Amino acid sequence: MIFTTLDLIKRTKASQRVTLVGAVVDFLLAIFKIIAGFIGNSGALIADGIHSFSDLLSDGLVLYATKHSALDADEEHPYGHKRFETVATLGLAVILAIVGLGIIFDAMSRLDSPVSLSHGILLFSITTLSIFSKEALYWYTLKVANAYQSDLLKANAWHHRSDALSSIVVLIGISGSLNGYPYLDSIAAIVVGLMVIYIAWKLGLSATKELVDTSIDAQQVAQLKYALGQIGGVNSVHSLRTRKIGHTISCDVHVQVDPFLSVSEGHIISVSVERVAKKCLKDLSDVTVHIDVEDDEINAPYEALPERAQALGFLTKALLDNEYDGEISRIQLHYLEGKIHVDFYLPLKSLQPDNSADKILAKLQETVNKLEGFGKIKIYFSQD
Repeated sequence: MIFTTLDLIKRTKASQRVTLVGAVVDFLLAIFKIIAGFIGNSGALIADGIHSFSDLLSDGLVLYATKHSALDADEEHPYGHKRFETVATLGLAVILAIVGLGIIFDAMSRLDSPVSLSHGILLFSITTLSIFSKEALYWYTLKVANAYQSDLLKANAWHHRSDALSSIVVLIGISGSLNGYPYLDSIAAIVVGLMVIYIAWKLGLSATKELVDTSIDAQQVAQLKYALGQIGGVNSVHSLRTRKIGHTISCDVHVQVDPFLSVSEGHIISVSVERVAKKCLKDLSDVTVHIDVEDDEINAPYEALPERAQALGFLTKALLDNEYDGEISRIQLHYLEGKIHVDFYLPLKSLQPDNSADKILAKLQETVNKLEGFGKIKIYFSQD
């Protein structure tokens, strides 16, 4: 799916709205959990409250990223700002990892001297409220994330789901502590910490892969290469590279065509390649097509061969030295097989009873043969 400017505006507003709702809920839950945890002596519920406060920071990152990722490309960011989401996701992962470690260390210190819980109804009520609230936020955020294909919102949705699961663990720990197993509260807090670290690992790994330009799924690459190979005029496809940029995909590809096609026909083939590529990958937004006359993975660039201006200078001098005085309308050069092959376009009036096509061809071939780096020649005759 390629987003228009209007789509991007809607995407930004929807992302900000769902994130603001989540931020308000996270703030209220954090306050309730920490107060109830202190009143009831529950380290697990306090840890869950701290977890909810970390959600506020992640919500802030999401708001910042969704606002800036929707900005148009500029001179400093010619490929747009979509990776603001990726950087924010990585930042969120780091924050979660730190929070998770903090929760675990605090809970382990409590294991040595567990305390009895009190105000069981209050603890149960707040924990149950947290479970249902965070599960509702998960489904709401995931719906918006899927609608606008936002990995960052999906990450935040799963963050809400992890909160709901951690609250379930807390509920189990509180139940065990209230029934004569006080250490279960600390164990529950440790489990919550491990869950937070696991979510951080998944988010961080995904964001890092994108930032180091990891390719998309191998099966998608294979499907794309096959689809491009079916285009008329494309002889082969090589050097196909893909990467993710935020919620979109970028790719560049080399396609080999007949070496004697015109530049305009080669351009039309590149347009077809771009069209088919975007049809094959729904999230593909940017395609760079390189038209090759040979497989440049096998044949290295011809650095030793002269470029056009210099090559024409060599040809002109050789023609003069070989006393060729016939009119030449146009010269076309073909850099193939490590040599420069030359097409001479001559006016039809060049053909005379004493100057046949074979004679002209022999004279021109004799001239070109004296030049290093030059190969075969062809001659074409046309009306002026």
